[in-house]
Amino acid sequence: MVKSTDFGNDFLWGVATAAAQIEGTSDYYGKGPSIWDTFSTKSGKIKKGHKPNVACDFYHRFREDIALVKLLGFKVFRFSIAWSRILPFGKGEINPEGIRFYHNIVDECLQHGIIPYITLYHWDLPQALEEEGGWTSFSINAAFNAFVSICATAYGDKVKNWIVINEPFGYTSLGYMLGVHAPGKTGLTNFFSAVHHTALAQAEGGKILRAEISQANIGTTFSCSEILPYTQSDNDILASKRVDCLMNRLFVEPSLGLGFPTENWDVLEKFQIEYGTWRHTERYKFDFDFIGLQNYFPLTVKYNAFIPVIQAWEVKAKSRKKAHTAMGWEINAESFYNIIKQFSSYQGIKNIIITENGAAYHDKLMDGHVNDVERIAYFQLYLAALLRAKNDGMPVKGYMAWTLMDNFEWAEGFTARFGLIYNDFKTQERTIKDSGYWWQEFLKR
Repeated sequence: MVKSTDFGNDFLWGVATAAAQIEGTSDYYGKGPSIWDTFSTKSGKIKKGHKPNVACDFYHRFREDIALVKLLGFKVFRFSIAWSRILPFGKGEINPEGIRFYHNIVDECLQHGIIPYITLYHWDLPQALEEEGGWTSFSINAAFNAFVSICATAYGDKVKNWIVINEPFGYTSLGYMLGVHAPGKTGLTNFFSAVHHTALAQAEGGKILRAEISQANIGTTFSCSEILPYTQSDNDILASKRVDCLMNRLFVEPSLGLGFPTENWDVLEKFQIEYGTWRHTERYKFDFDFIGLQNYFPLTVKYNAFIPVIQAWEVKAKSRKKAHTAMGWEINAESFYNIIKQFSSYQGIKNIIITENGAAYHDKLMDGHVNDVERIAYFQLYLAALLRAKNDGMPVKGYMAWTLMDNFEWAEGFTARFGLIYNDFKTQERTIKDSGYWWQEFLKR
């Protein structure tokens, strides 16, 4: 059985959250609307018509929730700053109530001996900026840089650990190409424009933090999945390489000064020609202190000529009779090890922190108790793989479970429960699940 002490005394153990998923008060205390506030009002976009207006009411309950972080034994609390709570219109006038709110969170963490890790952008773009084109607009980078500078000035004396952007491929693909996440845009033109501006933002944001905060520890996070070909046919192997370029390489390689990955794919070659000039390549580059990896599942793909552009199709875990979570995501700890190994192979990556990992199940509250044994088994498998990666010399420095409590899970609404704490969204009563108590015991060992 893996023990927390096997990782060493300086290994960071934490839980991760995001503002739009937990805070609520989406139109109170001076906050402007975000793209998720707007997207959730559109029919059919969020399961069961759920909205983030209240979510977990973390805005009013943050002291209680941070006390739970402490109770479970975690040393790190990762949270994000809602851009439109600081700048209701995305730029211009600052909301003092928003500034004060995050000071209160930071102070509460420090009072409990918890290290705050701040994520600057976790998908909740101010709606006012989206109306100017959002991440497809040339003006977005100046607005983002100003936001980063405001946050660095406000909190830099107390907070030294920063994450610039959360899962850039996630929101650029789901929100600007496929349209299933906010803001609901579609098409390759929107996608590649959003990719370009996001790649600039993650580097320029890092440079601002470096300049304005002494002794800052700066990272950015990437969603990642080992991509496996369904068969060993040439077509399936090439399809898997195309998907790997998008899901795993598209943002990390520009940050390392390598440009965009273009091997074997004329679509990315054309994108590189437009956005990969020497001037752009230098601007995409930043020497991060750590890279955050967020892994939930591997992806098995096969060639499909009828799928536009990428010509690849996912073969679901269920159809392959593989163990999976309530989201249909394959459970594969060996793949978790392999993706850490893949990112560790980049010479420019100094340190890796697993900034999200977890599983959704159909949790039931019965007699004040949540028996989520499947989630406990999941964590045991994945932490064993993580320890093997660390012992094999991969520069893994920390792990953050997703997530502290059940929350607004984007397009899944409140139907996908990932939390270590069960949240009753009607009463906002918190109940620690068995997995939460498991973590409490694990972190004592």
